[in-house]
Amino acid sequence: MGTPEVDSGAVLAAALQRPVCVLGLGLIGGSLLRAAVDAGRDAWGASASTTTAEKARADGYDVADDVAAAVRRAAEADALVVVAVPLTAMDDVLAVVGREAPGCRLTDVTSVKEPVGEAVGRRAPAARFVGGHPMTGTEFSGWDAGSLQLFHDKVWVVATDDDADLEVWTDVVALALACGATVVPAASDEHDVAVARISHLPHLLAAVLAAVGADGGELALALAAGSFTDGTRVAATRPELTAAMCEGNRDALLSAFDDALGRLGAARGSLASTGGLLSTLTAGHDGRAALDAARQDRREVRIDLDPSPAEHLEAMRELGRTGGRIIGWTSEALEAAAPDED
Repeated sequence: MGTPEVDSGAVLAAALQRPVCVLGLGLIGGSLLRAAVDAGRDAWGASASTTTAEKARADGYDVADDVAAAVRRAAEADALVVVAVPLTAMDDVLAVVGREAPGCRLTDVTSVKEPVGEAVGRRAPAARFVGGHPMTGTEFSGWDAGSLQLFHDKVWVVATDDDADLEVWTDVVALALACGATVVPAASDEHDVAVARISHLPHLLAAVLAAVGADGGELALALAAGSFTDGTRVAATRPELTAAMCEGNRDALLSAFDDALGRLGAARGSLASTGGLLSTLTAGHDGRAALDAARQDRREVRIDLDPSPAEHLEAMRELGRTGGRIIGWTSEALEAAAPDED
């Protein structure tokens, strides 16, 4: 995991100025390039789509349609390379990274972490990789869907595993904060289990709900109001993107799916036998109340970094597990916010 003694101040100072190379310029990658430039970073991007590259250049951004050339430039500048492509394209892009910049600083913005780590091991094993996942997005895709504000006040997960490269971990945290996000440190496996429940399962349920509603015919769709619109918003996402996300987290999603099916089965059984749904609805009401409570005021906490963040990895993971997040960083300590204690 590197040397135990780390000059946190020097590492952070370098991270705050680290150039950024974004590979893939859809909604997330395109927004990231915009935000990095807006934050004053030397940042450029690349897209395999000539049309996307031309649009980005027309908007004033430094973008190539030659991914290999962009990666070579990143190697020369010691930039942080951000892979922002769907999981289905990950191996091909990482193969370019492994060939053109084998020891580069590397992160990603994909919605699963363990499968990406495995892909890095296959295609770019010498890369200094720390995974990331901004918890934001819309149902739209492509360069035109991106915005400077996409990450503002959103959560950005940074993989905080025991073998994390601490310098690159700092690079990723600094980039997330510069883009206006707050950082939740989490182990890769714990992240994948969590997002199966609060991201991947909702996409599948939205798809089912949208299909059931549409099968009700024109009258049903004419009557559809807020609950149906809100519940099906993410079903408008391109199906191939949702499929890649969900299939990439198959095991964790199956467990969450089983939980949901069990609850739906119990609700159906109650409705059929007694006509009652109160238990199911109460559990849902309580779950929503828990979400609202988790978003209330937080207390400030401090995690000292002397002599090295390596000694505090578990403390940072525990911060994430308990709903806390990193909101800033000085040379001596992480500035964090945690839920108020009862």
